[in-house]
Amino acid sequence: MFSTLFAIGFALVAPRTVVASCAHGVEWIHPFSATVNGTVAIPAFSYGTTTGPLNWHNLNTNNTLCGNGTNQSPILLNTTTSRAPYGSITLNVPITDSAVLVNLGTNVEVILNGTLKAANSTWKLLQFHFHTPSEHRIDLAHHEAEIHFVFTASDGSAKLAVLAFFVQVEDEHTTPVIEDILSYLPDVQIPGTTTQVHAVDMSAFQEHANKLSYYAYTGSLTTPPCSESVSWFIATSPIPLYIKVYKALKDTTKTNNRYTQDNPGQTSNIESTIPEKNWVVPTRHKGGSSSH
Repeated sequence: MFSTLFAIGFALVAPRTVVASCAHGVEWIHPFSATVNGTVAIPAFSYGTTTGPLNWHNLNTNNTLCGNGTNQSPILLNTTTSRAPYGSITLNVPITDSAVLVNLGTNVEVILNGTLKAANSTWKLLQFHFHTPSEHRIDLAHHEAEIHFVFTASDGSAKLAVLAFFVQVEDEHTTPVIEDILSYLPDVQIPGTTTQVHAVDMSAFQEHANKLSYYAYTGSLTTPPCSESVSWFIATSPIPLYIKVYKALKDTTKTNNRYTQDNPGQTSNIESTIPEKNWVVPTRHKGGSSSH
């Protein structure tokens, strides 16, 4: 989640700025430069062992909150979780001739324009991206995937909001615009590659989204630097996606969800379980034993 959003008329014939998922870098946003062949730099963190969630706080001094934050995301959701007033969420994504699909290695995201009205504020859409499986859980259970629409405050401040949707895999129903966008995945199978997505019409999606109810809480980015004070709005009902489309997404993103954090106001799970501030994931020798 990030600072400046490049114009949606992104051209792959000249270097431009691509805003990447859930904030990688100084403050909220780390811009990535797309080269003439459309490639972008991929982030240093991952969902693996040595650079995965348990060690994000050691990868960069900006990532301290990944280890000791007190309002970290994702969290468990249930019937007691607070909700936004019904009808107070308004998503607007204009029809566009072209958007950009980016494979960051840790994620795939779509960059296009839009706005959100929520929490008595107006927000500008930066991008949306996918996590498989879901990061938030309802009554302890994951959904197959979770989509995050990431917004920055229209007043120019560094405030961020995330509008999230769970994905439920189905045989007979799907969400057409998401299916259409993900049909471009074969063009970005190599991390760092981008492609143009043509004729994106989210009218039906946003009409449906604006009728849903939403969980609401204040949390953090779910990727480094895990910055806090992020306004979260999570739809209580999932959207459908065909199995074959989900499999194509999963084959590309692999597993890219951060583990559940403590309740808001409590210290990050890492801080409470790892007393050594400079703890790193131990290396493993060929014989199978871990080094100490």
